[in-house]
Amino acid sequence: MWIILAFLSALFAGLTAVLAKCGIRKTDSTVATAIRTVVVLGMSLVVVLTVGSLGEISQISGISWFFLILSGLATGASWLCYFRALQLGDVNKVVPIDKSSTILTILFASFFLDEPIIPIQGVCVVLIGVGTYLMIEKKETTGKKKSKSWLLYAFLAAVFAALTSILGKIGIADVESNLGTMIRTSVVLIMAWMMVIVTGKADQVLVVPGRELLFICLSGIATGASWLCFYKALQQGPSSIVVPIDKLSILVTIFFSYFVFHEKLTKKSAVGLLLIVSGTLGMLVDFA
Repeated sequence: MWIILAFLSALFAGLTAVLAKCGIRKTDSTVATAIRTVVVLGMSLVVVLTVGSLGEISQISGISWFFLILSGLATGASWLCYFRALQLGDVNKVVPIDKSSTILTILFASFFLDEPIIPIQGVCVVLIGVGTYLMIEKKETTGKKKSKSWLLYAFLAAVFAALTSILGKIGIADVESNLGTMIRTSVVLIMAWMMVIVTGKADQVLVVPGRELLFICLSGIATGASWLCFYKALQQGPSSIVVPIDKLSILVTIFFSYFVFHEKLTKKSAVGLLLIVSGTLGMLVDFA
């Protein structure tokens, strides 16, 4: 079941990037992140109330609270960097870098969770790394020279995303996964709105175009669905397998970015994508 949940997480995560890109054409990425988080928290709360796990919140240990909060902070940082990168760069360039967090997750899982790195995983990590590099080197699709700051934001998003998975895995060890997701989302919500206030963008919340607000909310729904599936799968399966499956969302994102934003892949980028997918699937074949 956790494998199915991991694949569902990938599907919804792939839709998230495209929907979010549609919602931040004119809207500031930090403001959009704050609004999305409200939607995600709402979804998490509904699920928690449905499964009846809210009463278990008083039974959560101090160490679980600690790691859930850290995971939420890492998630918030990853989101802020990721959606800033999406606003500045092309979807089919930003997403591969973000998905390279698989490499960091495997390394962190080995160090913090004692999950062994076997030879086939080493080969797959190299494939993912080379594939990511090839996709980064893709030529601009618009013909206009763009700032490279999106590259830094995308790499930071990957680092924080890897930390999120590891910290979340530790935090939900003895916590109902939906309840853990709600707690983490609450932390992200506080962090996101603090960023909006500190950067003086609170007034922009009221002037978000209706169409973009719709896509922001839809991306929040997709994110909520992805999270609920991902952390349930993460609780039941090894992070070194669940995370690579989740990163297959790149296929969904690239597919939709082609039809929605007309962002085409060069031959070099296509080879890179093939290497990333091959490396990811290689881990799953070994597990099977």
